[in-house]
Amino acid sequence: MTELQDRVRSALEKSGVWFEIIDCDPSLADTAAFCAHYGYSPDISANAILVKTKTGDEKFALCMVLANARLNVNSTVRKKFPARKVSFASREETRRLTGMEIGGVTPIALPEDLPLWVDAAVMECEKIILGGGGRDTKVIVDPAYFRATPNTEVVTDLATPIPQDNG
Repeated sequence: MTELQDRVRSALEKSGVWFEIIDCDPSLADTAAFCAHYGYSPDISANAILVKTKTGDEKFALCMVLANARLNVNSTVRKKFPARKVSFASREETRRLTGMEIGGVTPIALPEDLPLWVDAAVMECEKIILGGGGRDTKVIVDPAYFRATPNTEVVTDLATPIPQDNG
């Protein structure tokens, strides 16, 4: 376990909120592959996505949305900054700002100056599955954890559900 993963575990233990840390094959860390292989539903899996402004002063925020939804980058995120243009941060920017690799990014134990915007739908789940700070672990946690984390804001319509193909 890395120093970052130790910080994630410590933050969870201090919170008093129920959680479980599970191991996963790093090659299966991306949400779709993880859910398919380990049998978890995308309806309770959340992605942590770093976004940034492309105009004006460079600002970043980590957004947490369910895997069955699409981040509203060009509407809600753009207005939250506010900025004329926003985009997804690169792998390098994500690693530099969070210390984590894509596929293992967690909104737990973030740098205190990095805003965390949580889609309101995440907070309606009994439990959610998140990156664990490394591609080899995932965290299952009660979303109530995020009611007490610094720089966290629950945002309505941060994401839009992806239409399901019922055919």
